[in-house]
Amino acid sequence: MSIPQKTREYRLPKVDGFHNLTLTEAPLPKLKSTEVLLKVHAVSLQYRDLIVAKGTYPLGQKENPVPGSDMAGEIIAIGEDVKGWKVGERVSPNFAVDHVFGDPTAEIKATGLGAPIDGVLTEYKIVPAHSLVRIPEHLSYEEASTLPCAALTAYNALLGGNPVLKGGDFVLVQGTGGVSIFGLQIAVASGATVIATSSSDKKLETAKKLGAKYVINYKKTPNWEEEVLKITNGRGVDHVLEVGGPGTILKSVEAVRYAGNVAVIGFVAGQADTSQLPLLVLGKAINMRGVLIGSRQQFEEMNRLIEAVKLKPVVDKVFNFEHARDAYEYQDSQQHVGKVVIKVSKD
Repeated sequence: MSIPQKTREYRLPKVDGFHNLTLTEAPLPKLKSTEVLLKVHAVSLQYRDLIVAKGTYPLGQKENPVPGSDMAGEIIAIGEDVKGWKVGERVSPNFAVDHVFGDPTAEIKATGLGAPIDGVLTEYKIVPAHSLVRIPEHLSYEEASTLPCAALTAYNALLGGNPVLKGGDFVLVQGTGGVSIFGLQIAVASGATVIATSSSDKKLETAKKLGAKYVINYKKTPNWEEEVLKITNGRGVDHVLEVGGPGTILKSVEAVRYAGNVAVIGFVAGQADTSQLPLLVLGKAINMRGVLIGSRQQFEEMNRLIEAVKLKPVVDKVFNFEHARDAYEYQDSQQHVGKVVIKVSKD
């Protein structure tokens, strides 16, 4: 195919809500020797995209960004110094394009797509070749677009720390958003027992179908941490995927076992008084770790697991590129289970 000179892309000229999402046309810069040009087929959304659009993302963002961090697409052009890739391969760039292996750094964090640098809600995207992973063969572009942030965060939370998840462990996942659903699936695939919470019985039915052994409706059981302790005969769970933040973290600490693991991932439950937290963490010798997505190396390891068990991401709804704003609205409504996806390419 001929190499495009222009791309249609969304921008956020103002950041007081996603009504500002503006579809514009821009010239594509010249490909550097170490870069590849991708045709974007699908982009998945997450909570971060909503707060970037509202200007409240706490980790910083550039002026007038192209939003979106998670895409799947195909290589359509390659820089002259790029080795190991060819035109036509199905790929995703890593969330932070310079996080190739090891721990994150301030410099790596500054390469997160869709906030500190321009993101992927565009028809064509140039990325460094070192950011790429091949997407699992059994997944569609829409399914694969859900992996870079939600899946890799869950994978890193459960299998990237120390100690790692093992068969027979108990895992607590909060809610049925992207990270939590992937956490549930990865934990089940690894032989763990999953307890899932949600405010909706209908969503909990879906969690059960995906392999959650125990479910708790936190509207009906506000002291869900006590229920978790009952289920585990007073011991507590081995791992918590803590997506609520200050609003739920004290309950998570109650629900985890002595020397258990709390992966701090999000802050969707709002603010609360957490002044007791240091004492509680100390008193139970809890391992608490912040998870900033993951590296390209972890992404490759995760894809091997996904291919081995033929894991299928849960895609709740797909919107077309022209209706990106509707996709944001649906993501914001919290009706979804799993992931909301925007189909960018028509073919």
